[in-house]
Amino acid sequence: MTIERVYTVPLRKGFHETAEYKKTKKAVITLKEFLARHMKTPLDKVHIGLNLNKELWKHGIKNPPARIKVVVIKEDNGDVKAELFGHKYAHKKKSEKTEEAPKKSTKAAKEKSTGTEDKTPHTHAHESKDVHSHDEKHEHAHGHSHEQQPEKATPKKSSKKKAE
Repeated sequence: MTIERVYTVPLRKGFHETAEYKKTKKAVITLKEFLARHMKTPLDKVHIGLNLNKELWKHGIKNPPARIKVVVIKEDNGDVKAELFGHKYAHKKKSEKTEEAPKKSTKAAKEKSTGTEDKTPHTHAHESKDVHSHDEKHEHAHGHSHEQQPEKATPKKSSKKKAE
């Protein structure tokens, strides 16, 4: 038989005398301790849902919420799952973490980083209105390389003001 309860967990008492750079971590620990105590289960069987975790970390490590409303489900095997009130429990599974897109071979990655796979000549306009073509990658005086060129060059604005 599963047990489902709704709690408003006070977190401020747990983190108010903690260093700024540890406050949200301490708030997560405080939440887990609260749930373990109230659901009568060991601390290692308490799991926090994805939306609840995002809400805790929303304002960064230095400013966690003072209290948070959660829905807690205790399963038959003793696992406790907590999620933000109004959301269904969701967590990132370990299998999702390991199934990443296959990485490119190192040789192909080196070619991309050095730009050796594409040696077609190209042209572009400089601020001085010169147009030239070349094979090698280089940076210009104004700091743009060929890959960093903006899509549309903006024309220079005239310094003369319009007569009214």
